Amino acid sequence: MKSIVTALAALCLITPLSADDLRQHPAPDAAGFEVLYDGKDLSKLKTEGNWQIQADGSLKLTPREGEKGWTRYHHYLWVPGEYGDFSIDFEFQYTAGGNSGLYFRCADDIDPTKSGFEVQILDSHGVTKELGHHDMGGIIKTQGASKNASKPAGEWNRMTVSMAGDRVVVVLNGECIQDFNLREKKPADKDLPAIGKIAIQDHGQPFAMRNIRIRKG
Repeated sequence: MKSIVTALAALCLITPLSADDLRQHPAPDAAGFEVLYDGKDLSKLKTEGNWQIQADGSLKLTPREGEKGWTRYHHYLWVPGEYGDFSIDFEFQYTAGGNSGLYFRCADDIDPTKSGFEVQILDSHGVTKELGHHDMGGIIKTQGASKNASKPAGEWNRMTVSMAGDRVVVVLNGECIQDFNLREKKPADKDLPAIGKIAIQDHGQPFAMRNIRIRKG
């Protein structure tokens, strides 16, 4: 009996999320999510960067002397393993002019900008023009977010990024800002792997995160 219960529980964890579920942040007790960072332990993530656990439980990136730009890929915050369908949910905080990004479906960790896709994280609060792919929530080289849901620098934002087959969905601060078929709109010179690696960018600027969790499927 115990083995049957365990098997049923495992099946529940991999039940696909509905189309509507993907367009909102997951509940705190949503099934199937694995905590990647709980405020105390960084062992479920990989990085050579200067990401330090803070007294309040947040994870702060403080670039060391000489660390500039975004091409130091091993300094990114990498999720071990590879993911096809997934939902990753996290909170982040930037300073004025802050810049980072969520990379997914990366074929390798050598150059995620070449082999994967990036959801832009940028201080776009107050921007009134039509958002481009380099503004907050844009999919780089693909399309801009449908609305500006950014909070001011210094405040905590929440983002959920999901892939279901070729469908990509981005929810920012309770607003669904991306929902489309990535294969149909991706750049012609870029592949869309069925699975890939996931990372948070180290852009050589102060940046903080907390409550990072992920769900496969």
